[in-house]
Amino acid sequence: MHELIKTDKTIPFMRFRMVAWIFSGLLLIASIASLAINQLNWGLDFTGGTVIEVGYEREADLSEIRTTLDANGFSGAVVQNFGTQQDVLIRIEPQEGVKAQEVGDNILNLLRAATDEEVTMRRIEFVGPNVGDQLTQQGGLAMLTALICILIYIAFRFEWRLALGAVGALAHDVILTLGLFSILGLEFDLTVLAALLAVIGYSINDTVVVSDRIRENFRKFRKGSSEEIINGALTDTMSRTVITSLTTVLVLFALFFLGGALIHGFATALLFGVFIGTYSSVYIASSLALALGVSREDLMPPEVEKEGEDLDPMP
Repeated sequence: MHELIKTDKTIPFMRFRMVAWIFSGLLLIASIASLAINQLNWGLDFTGGTVIEVGYEREADLSEIRTTLDANGFSGAVVQNFGTQQDVLIRIEPQEGVKAQEVGDNILNLLRAATDEEVTMRRIEFVGPNVGDQLTQQGGLAMLTALICILIYIAFRFEWRLALGAVGALAHDVILTLGLFSILGLEFDLTVLAALLAVIGYSINDTVVVSDRIRENFRKFRKGSSEEIINGALTDTMSRTVITSLTTVLVLFALFFLGGALIHGFATALLFGVFIGTYSSVYIASSLALALGVSREDLMPPEVEKEGEDLDPMP
């Protein structure tokens, strides 16, 4: 084994772990509070109902459209721009005994009567509430299963303290991403759920790379505290982390600005997830493992006794 050589190039990440914990704690409290009070703006995939997209010749007045719908028995309709100021997306709650096409025709007639310009129907979709409930349950189960499988894998692959740190970082990333959508009121649909699962995969990939270097450095250097070993491992993997994150962010920026409204939520969740996942790999996963007391003895390979080693020597 080698001695740990301290250099000015080693970044003291763990020195700032308490500040990072306070920062993350405040974000977690804000996210949980918003999820409890505001909840999520569930998309049509989860709530069920009718979604109608219409097009105007000029810029649409959303407040006037809401007033028209409320006055004609469609209270609670969600009205928002979809891509451009002329395109409007309207979400209506499920109505028993009424077909989606009938709802769309009624709304189109109301909007045409309320304006002197041409209003065209772009699309109509309907999702039943039973399907929405099933998707909600299965989506939550998918995230829970992913976290449990990751916990088991890291515990067997490395060590239980690193496993708890990794799962803590993943839970941190998921809660903050959900909190972002709750605070900003962004629509949460199946594409965002897929992005959340992708964030879990991205974050665990970063955490596994860091954990592997931590284990390697503990076995390589015979001197140095656990904090110094972890700082060295994080510094060693930083260039790889930065390059991976930057190339991913470039692609996501292209999706965010050029991909259109259909995948806007997907790109938003992944963009935020990449930043928060990189941060949590350093200041949540690694610092939590350090707080739990990970040491060189925990990560050293078990010694294998050779046959006959315990026999008494012949006189």
